[in-house]
Amino acid sequence: MKLATLALLAGSAAAFAPSKVAQTSSALNAFESELGVQPPLGFFDPLGLLDDADQERFDRLRYVEIKHGRIAQLAFLGQIVTRYGITLPGDIDYSGTSFASIPNGWAAVGAIPQAGLLQIIAFVGALELFVMKDITGGEFVGDFRNEALDFGWDTFDEDTKLSKRGI
Repeated sequence: MKLATLALLAGSAAAFAPSKVAQTSSALNAFESELGVQPPLGFFDPLGLLDDADQERFDRLRYVEIKHGRIAQLAFLGQIVTRYGITLPGDIDYSGTSFASIPNGWAAVGAIPQAGLLQIIAFVGALELFVMKDITGGEFVGDFRNEALDFGWDTFDEDTKLSKRGI
């Protein structure tokens, strides 16, 4: 009985052992050496956005991903700051609506005056069109410094730069 139980356990453990997968050749192999490709997944494109894509399309999608990721980080930080109770001083409009009286989250959209919402949309549009652009060509895709901001980047050696870009 013990031998039968041991054989069943050994057989069930084999079900979880990795099996050999046949190597296939595809256009995605062209991106296997890109920054951010990590084991065990390798190059991960579950939606197939890069099927039959060239390097230019890959760079464009990486640029958009980095830009929108940074925007999402700023939005999250804005949520944390306002939920903590930190707001701008003063009023948001001439009728006396203070910034502190605006609620958090989606409730703020209904509480902000319409002219204020239009200003926010115009500001975000201006950022999208004129500021958040890789106008210099940069050292790499997603380099938004635009020869204005550096923060010591030029003092790093190549290995440190690669490590910081990969994080």
